[in-house]
Amino acid sequence: MGIGLIGLVLALAFGLGWLRAVSPGRPAPLRDAGGEVIPGSISERVTVEIGGIPQGMIIQSADPANPVLLFLHGGPGMVEFFMEENYPTGLSDHFTMVWWEQRGAGMSFSPDIPPETMTLERMIADTIEVADYLRARFGQDRILLLGHSWGAYLGIQVAAAAPDRFLAYVGMAQIAHQIRSEIMARARMIELYRARGDDAMVRRLEAAEVSLEAGTSPAWMRLRDAAMHRIGAGHMRDMRSVVTGIFLPMWRVRAYTLAEKVNIWRGKLWSRPFFWDALLRDDLAARLTRFDVPVHFFVGAHDLTANPDLSRAYFDVIAAPETGFHLFGTSAHSPLFEEPGRAVPLLRQIAAAAMAPPP
Repeated sequence: MGIGLIGLVLALAFGLGWLRAVSPGRPAPLRDAGGEVIPGSISERVTVEIGGIPQGMIIQSADPANPVLLFLHGGPGMVEFFMEENYPTGLSDHFTMVWWEQRGAGMSFSPDIPPETMTLERMIADTIEVADYLRARFGQDRILLLGHSWGAYLGIQVAAAAPDRFLAYVGMAQIAHQIRSEIMARARMIELYRARGDDAMVRRLEAAEVSLEAGTSPAWMRLRDAAMHRIGAGHMRDMRSVVTGIFLPMWRVRAYTLAEKVNIWRGKLWSRPFFWDALLRDDLAARLTRFDVPVHFFVGAHDLTANPDLSRAYFDVIAAPETGFHLFGTSAHSPLFEEPGRAVPLLRQIAAAAMAPPP
């Protein structure tokens, strides 16, 4: 065996050993400022049968008596607990945070999931079932629902279907009519890259078709995320690469086993095709505007994934007991993680207002 091959084998062995070492499949306990485990706190993984299949979630709370906040991740199929690990918000100090991994995603991925159950109707039913499990476990009549991107598309429909379960609904990067957002993103990126003098990227974007008629071409889907991140309009304003900002950090999260980390990417690839085309075409403002629960939008001013102007236009036709449109001026697609100093107090205010006795 040559020296080069020996080195490669050793490097692979070291890499696999490191991955196993950082993959115990246990979330870290919650600690106070002095590094001591907070008495009575919880930081655990839970698997519950939801909609006929086992589904996983991570629950963290400094005080389990705090209001429950159910977080609906994006994608479809892209879990987000790693964001809290890398961009800590401190939400578990004020809420019982539930990072549920949806059917077909992350800890809830299995090749045995019947493909015919991967429907929007089933996802809505799953979410309501998770909410009911949490309400019963923590003894709370209503909980807070926060959806991000695809999770906001799912979440706003859950809020409409089961308003009695929720204190309020918060849509972060709220999807409104996604095909229009994709068209607007392409036009804006062509403008920005042309201003930069990046003619090569302009040509690539112009060749990547997006239209109401044809939808999103394969060329556009291959290009969009990288092009957005290079100009600070992707997942986060300061995240310049999906690889360094999402892919690599995910492998360092100790709450997952090594097999589960592999399944995160399997689930993302498997889940998306079931929902993407329908999500693209759905104009929520044309069919879903009346709610019996408070509705708030958290929107990043620099977001090109879910266009903020479209989110605003949708918000303006919503009728609900209480509404709030919150624009985050230095954020792109993830205001909670980009501006937690503003987002977390807002969430606390929203929950407190919903729990306050009527005057």
